[in-house]
Amino acid sequence: MTLHAIARRGEPSRPWLVFLHGFSGDGREWQEVGERLSDYSRLYVDLPGHGGSAAMTARDFADVRELLHATLVSYNILNFWLVGYSLGGRIAMDYASQPGVTGLAGIIVEGGHPGLQQPEARMERLRSDNTWAARFRTEPLRQLFHDWYLQPVFATLSPEQREVLVALRAQNDGVALAAMLQATSLAVQDDLRPALRQRDYPFWYLCGEHDSKFRAIAEELAVPCFLIHNAGHNAHRENPDDVTERLAQILRL
Repeated sequence: MTLHAIARRGEPSRPWLVFLHGFSGDGREWQEVGERLSDYSRLYVDLPGHGGSAAMTARDFADVRELLHATLVSYNILNFWLVGYSLGGRIAMDYASQPGVTGLAGIIVEGGHPGLQQPEARMERLRSDNTWAARFRTEPLRQLFHDWYLQPVFATLSPEQREVLVALRAQNDGVALAAMLQATSLAVQDDLRPALRQRDYPFWYLCGEHDSKFRAIAEELAVPCFLIHNAGHNAHRENPDDVTERLAQILRL
């Protein structure tokens, strides 16, 4: 089985850019940025439970890795960067951290968490995600996403930005989102720091300048990091010009 994706062809000699969206988004999330990098072939992936892959389920990160790998193979993608935001960034780090990965040119992560380290933090996250998942299965999505975007990580959103996201995210299938939320919860994600420290591929981090939580994570990871001006957690949506420029800069190195 393969994930739904949209492919755009660029110069054959350049690596592919494989874009992975955040929770409740879909492959369109990255297109404003990706289409400005048209010299590169781009693959905009819909993750399980999202967009054109809404009917596909994953039990855990291993399932997501298998689906992503099968999708890359189906497009004959042999040389690629993974570019992921939030959940997509966590999936990119997880995929890149597995032994035997071939064809990976590097990863670019925007606001992605490498994993919780303390059992207490995992238990708290499990309780939180299970509560959200129950709500996704039973409540109208428009009202639920109003609450979702009141979480501290989204505090920099203006009321207008929040309303736009609520309207967009309400088009999802709540049951499918709940399943993916639990399958890829931070509570069940490996702590990827040891594997990332031993990597043999480039790893770049992007972070909105107002996203204090993930700025701290970037500093902890001690990897090259670009701060995106006038942006919070969803930096590529809030400042696509700056994110495009940073991606182009990374790809030129």
